[in-house]
Amino acid sequence: MPIEQHGDALLEGVSLRGLPKVSLHDHLDGAVRPATIIELAGDAGVDVPETDAEDLSDWFADRSDSGSLVEYLKTFDLTTAVMQTREGLTRVAREFVQDLAEDGVIYGEVRWAPEQHLARGLSLEEVVEAVQDGIEEGEDAAADAGHDIRVGQLITAMRHTDRSLEIAKLAVAFRERGAVGFDIAGPEDGFLPARHRAAFDHLAGAFFPVTVHAGEAAGLDSIRSALIDGRALRLGHGVRIAEDLEVVSREGDVVEVVFGDLARWVRDREIPLELSPSSNLQTGAIEAWGKELADHPFDLLYQLGFAVTVNVDNRTMSRTSLTRELALLAETFDYGLDDLETFQLNAAAGAFLPVEEREELIDLIADGFDR
Repeated sequence: MPIEQHGDALLEGVSLRGLPKVSLHDHLDGAVRPATIIELAGDAGVDVPETDAEDLSDWFADRSDSGSLVEYLKTFDLTTAVMQTREGLTRVAREFVQDLAEDGVIYGEVRWAPEQHLARGLSLEEVVEAVQDGIEEGEDAAADAGHDIRVGQLITAMRHTDRSLEIAKLAVAFRERGAVGFDIAGPEDGFLPARHRAAFDHLAGAFFPVTVHAGEAAGLDSIRSALIDGRALRLGHGVRIAEDLEVVSREGDVVEVVFGDLARWVRDREIPLELSPSSNLQTGAIEAWGKELADHPFDLLYQLGFAVTVNVDNRTMSRTSLTRELALLAETFDYGLDDLETFQLNAAAGAFLPVEEREELIDLIADGFDR
């Protein structure tokens, strides 16, 4: 099946783009339209490596395909540089929602770090308000275009700085104004969630949902700390939980596996894994298993009953969409519509929404796939 970033693919005669989807792991500063970067950069006096949108898209993809999370993260210097004004933040957020709606997403969570957007004098509160304004504008624009979508903010702290408690308090303060959860992001290796225990304690005391980047650039210790110190309800990526699985034998489609205690806990508690196939290849998160999508432990985790979800991570850097990620998985692992529906139902069940709203989301997904 032909797969393009903003295009479509057919599976069993059905448009993948038209299927209802849930997006849980999607960075705001990783999903800025290249054309918007060029325009905002001109207004802000920011240098760009390419002045043509397609060429800039190629630049991001080339720089991101490094096999290193640290190198991958360097491309965000450009996107965050054009997101330092209220107008820039609102526009990027509005377009973010519109792009999700065009891709068939009916519920999304956008993660971003307010502390990275203060260079032009805005306060933490002002940047969150600007993003929320853009989200609401995007939802209204999508509705006018015939797409129903809801998007919540995952307020994120950078794990290598010391503002996590402040950002956690900010997230709780905005829980009735668009914030649905908290995350920590940035360089994972060497920065365990335990470093931010005070922030996680505050969030737990406020009964505020948490997802934690873990099991991408670091392994089982990072995942363990996310669950114990962070009280994470979901794992951002979490792909390296497969390191706690010992494959004893394979005979055809039958795999005999011995579970470690951590892997069994994650599987048995149905803790969602926010897997991002293309990104996991680019950052080297799956290098222990190989360098091709067929080597990704996604299918192993799925077949063993983990709550796998499919995500884009950073649409601009990976030049991808949720439709494209699903198409790649279907092509690689011979998945059918029932499998893709399972991934969406897992995401809906793991969404940071009240149970009644999650049930409504599950019904919308089931209805959409039935049609």
